[in-house]
Amino acid sequence: MNGAHPYPIVGVLPVFQTPYHEDETIDFETLEKEIHWLFDQGADGIVMAMVSETLRLSSDERRALAEAACAIGGPHGTTIISVGAESSRVAEDLARHAEAAGADAVMAIPPFATNADESELKRYYERILGAVSIPVVVQDASGYVGRTMSIALQANLFNTYGPRVMFKPEAHPIGPRLSELHRATGHRASIFEGSGGAALAESYARGIAGAMPGADLVDVIVVLWRALEAGDTSMANRLSAPLSALVGRLTSLDAFLAVEKYLLVKRGVFKNTIVRGPVGYHLDATMRSEVDRLFDELQAILLDAAPTNQQSASRKT
Repeated sequence: MNGAHPYPIVGVLPVFQTPYHEDETIDFETLEKEIHWLFDQGADGIVMAMVSETLRLSSDERRALAEAACAIGGPHGTTIISVGAESSRVAEDLARHAEAAGADAVMAIPPFATNADESELKRYYERILGAVSIPVVVQDASGYVGRTMSIALQANLFNTYGPRVMFKPEAHPIGPRLSELHRATGHRASIFEGSGGAALAESYARGIAGAMPGADLVDVIVVLWRALEAGDTSMANRLSAPLSALVGRLTSLDAFLAVEKYLLVKRGVFKNTIVRGPVGYHLDATMRSEVDRLFDELQAILLDAAPTNQQSASRKT
């Protein structure tokens, strides 16, 4: 944890979407609105990562976005910045920049354009760990890109560097691999759910420290997380079914981008749904109708549970 920010790295840490102007330049005014909205919904922090379109930004844009995220989010909660790159040198530079900008932790996917063996991947993460003093979240993003990282490699990093190494596993099957990683690290590692909330209830039962979902349904995830912490299985089950049905329909990074930006516009947070192309998924009328139906179902559950949520929030403060 960055000494400048006394926030534990736990709870609901949504990955923010990057808003654009019509010319595809970053809309920092809307970004500020989005980040404030996320904290207003009860988020414990924010994350800049894959659905922030980091892979579609220039190096200068990644740095500018990281600086803005830390400046806006830092006073309110945890800020984690993705620094994964195709070379260790670039990842090191991005990590140093993120720490200097005020990030509480960095997160890194492995390089995916190079068929590197695990000794090379270990060295890649060691160089990031050596470049900064803040925690490093190892993100196995193979649900989207690249190859699955072995549990042995991840556990070796933790057992060598200790709790400064955290994890966001996304390889399938998520639940069993999460438990295997816990066992391999002596149940001491901080592990974050990375399925967009679809597997949150199961992952919670397996001992996660928090969740890193998309921004669009942060209010749903916050209430679900609080229900799980309170042992309210009835509310957890009510929310999990439609949430899993919605997220489970999204099978690619571009699908998440399309639906999340659509819902952020629907919620009045974003002005448009622009995603930098080329894109591999387009939200058609049938899917849009299904997203609307499941979104409305989730919002109805939240509305029904509002008095309980307010009491829970009051106790928390």
